[in-house]
Amino acid sequence: MLTKTKPYQLTQSQKMMVFILSMCLYGLSNMFTELVPSLQLGPIELSIDAFAFIPLALCMLFHPLYAAIGASTGELIFGELMLGQFGGIGEVEKFILFALGMAIGGMIVRNPQSKSQVAIGAIAGYGIFLVIATLVDILKVVIGVEEFEAVPGLAESIFVVEGVEFLTDLIFSGTLFALLPTLYLVPRLYGKIEPLLGMKPRNNKMNYPIKEIITPKFIGVAIVLSIMAFIFEALSESDIELLVWEPEFVEVYGASFIWIIIGVAAICSVAIILFLLKKGKETNINEDMNKSV
Repeated sequence: MLTKTKPYQLTQSQKMMVFILSMCLYGLSNMFTELVPSLQLGPIELSIDAFAFIPLALCMLFHPLYAAIGASTGELIFGELMLGQFGGIGEVEKFILFALGMAIGGMIVRNPQSKSQVAIGAIAGYGIFLVIATLVDILKVVIGVEEFEAVPGLAESIFVVEGVEFLTDLIFSGTLFALLPTLYLVPRLYGKIEPLLGMKPRNNKMNYPIKEIITPKFIGVAIVLSIMAFIFEALSESDIELLVWEPEFVEVYGASFIWIIIGVAAICSVAIILFLLKKGKETNINEDMNKSV
């Protein structure tokens, strides 16, 4: 049953604060994941694709949509543009799919103190992102946009390769960098981090049936976004190189230049977060003064 409670709402300035916080935290973490080498165990490659627990936790604690879009934006700015490895129009695919998955994960959780809801939201959010991304990669080969034959003479091997990669990412990254940290952080941060930004916690007594979340409109939007992601990825596989930004930082200035960029990004991120905390504190003071009047 749906309990009649006042829906969780944020002002436009608060939504922007959530967007910026998610952009800075996840964007900065993405700079480090881009530099961590992968581990090859025979045919299986283990790598840190993303610290997905950061946007997942923020989507569950704050506004799912703005936290998700902020995280995807942070990855583009910090993890791609600032490191000089922006692949152009093809990056739109991951932007859309990652934001979609994180937003769904946050929407599923109605009670951030419920570990079962948090676990389901974390796995569902990251899993949906991986599922759609895998389907997009397979469709590119099936339609003929991209050539791929892992086993010579056996075009169907794409299903095996992509299936193994999906399971590896879901089990390895999904458990270590999505499920477990999110399951630990969300219940402990709930009610503690929101006041620092001058916000009230999400109502943890809201209980929605699944049909209130997965509506026909929501499914339609998800399908449209998935199709858009495929189109952008297909265009990136053509000879059209649109908005590509790949300056040779390392070749010109050496590997140490990357750490300078990370340092600058970290300083900027810390300054922005401190500003948000200061603004949140001022908001709390104003609210206390208004209550006392």
